[in-house]
Amino acid sequence: MAKTLIAFFSRADENYFGGAMRYVKTGNTEIVVNDMKEMIDADTFKIEMKDPYSPVYMTCIDEAKKDLRAKARPELVSMPASIDEYDTVVLAYPNYWGTMPMAVFTFLENFDFSGKTILPLCTNEGSGMGGSERDIKKTCPGAVVKSGLAVTGSEAANAAGRVKKWLAANGLA
Repeated sequence: MAKTLIAFFSRADENYFGGAMRYVKTGNTEIVVNDMKEMIDADTFKIEMKDPYSPVYMTCIDEAKKDLRAKARPELVSMPASIDEYDTVVLAYPNYWGTMPMAVFTFLENFDFSGKTILPLCTNEGSGMGGSERDIKKTCPGAVVKSGLAVTGSEAANAAGRVKKWLAANGLA
């Protein structure tokens, strides 16, 4: 029986919303993932850094840029023992400097995605998917990487209809 995993990275704290900073208890990506969990039968795994970025937005983006330039692979709080039982992985993350957060690379590089389908979902404030789809293909040789869905973070709470349509187009809803 086909099984689906939703693996996601999300950041709460101070976030950027269309020109203004705002403190949030739940990150935009996690808001979308919570809606997704109501739409499809899937297990979830939250990708969390052992040493998270600063809760202050401007400091966070500086830290993320430094990690990107260094091609850092931050240590994660935990990792699934295996992803062998999953046929499909919905990979959800915010756009950090034109790609995924480096913690998502840490997660991806720990597993063999050969033969699996990856559905990328990227929250952002106007930069879309960036180069993340290309980076997933490069990081996960042998995986089928479908066209991703870009969700504007400030509209995450109202994206359920678009998300459900995207999941259905990919045979999940």
